[in-house]
Amino acid sequence: MDNAFDCKDRLAPGLDVTLYPLSYSKGKTLRNLRQFRGLLRTLHPDVLVTHNWGSIEWGMANWPGIVRHIHIEDGFGPEEVDRQLLRRTLMRRAVLRRSTVVVASRKLQRIATEVWKLAPNTVQFIPNGVDCDRFARPNSSALPSTGVPTIGTVAALRREKNLPRLLLAFQRVRKGRPCHLAIAGDGPERPALEAQVDSLGLRDDVTFLGFRTDTERVYAGLQVFALSSDTEQMPLSVIEAMAAGLPVASTDVGDVREMVSAENRNFVRGHDVEDLAKSLDALIDASCGARIGALNQAAARKNFSQEHMFATYEALFSGYPTKH
Repeated sequence: MDNAFDCKDRLAPGLDVTLYPLSYSKGKTLRNLRQFRGLLRTLHPDVLVTHNWGSIEWGMANWPGIVRHIHIEDGFGPEEVDRQLLRRTLMRRAVLRRSTVVVASRKLQRIATEVWKLAPNTVQFIPNGVDCDRFARPNSSALPSTGVPTIGTVAALRREKNLPRLLLAFQRVRKGRPCHLAIAGDGPERPALEAQVDSLGLRDDVTFLGFRTDTERVYAGLQVFALSSDTEQMPLSVIEAMAAGLPVASTDVGDVREMVSAENRNFVRGHDVEDLAKSLDALIDASCGARIGALNQAAARKNFSQEHMFATYEALFSGYPTKH
């Protein structure tokens, strides 16, 4: 939608991919609809796939059904953390009622059917999947050896990820035992987070790793994975950490409690700093963390393999019936 096509570099060479730059104008809905509708009629694809609220105008342009439409929702921005916006709810209800809607969490499935009032047989839950072998068998760790247990997170440094909550929780844990915190990821909140680290007196105890493509090597150096977000659905970072055999301490957001092993669920609770600190402190214990990590790894292989995800999407895009 913004003509940023950087991700093309990540596609395998030889794939037949054509990119169409758009003169998209935010707020000029009628102009956008004419452009999108014209492109749909010219290309007449077998299926139109749209993602999240930002592409809803494509669904409008397809009305009443120029081509088969699959809409994928995998989460909300900070403006919908606490509640669904009425205008967006009504728009989704009207535009998506003739579409197949794919959701990445059971929570989203409930929202789609109970709040957006979409027919249950049009809403399909497809869990995210990862390459479990990649995260279970890293070549080495990306973290410097500190000689103490390391808590870590992998996240875009944005406001809704609420890394200040994690820093405060880590400070509480650090008062009681030697430990280290590693933060992998980058984003607009990094300067404020670095300033908070200094103000808390944690400069020697926190490492900012920046953006990493080798996250499997990050997980390899951790004893506990932490998630401190205000909003999530089915975070890939949690699945990756599980596949790496790590216990997870998390705020109770999205499907996280249902994703982790039963033994890990008591450490997914609340939104308070104290709750997160207690979970981190308990899981950093080597015997407890290792046992729960092994159970998480088994759960990741059973429920969140990329092979199952690929097969489900292939059937969906090909028009074959799939299980809901």
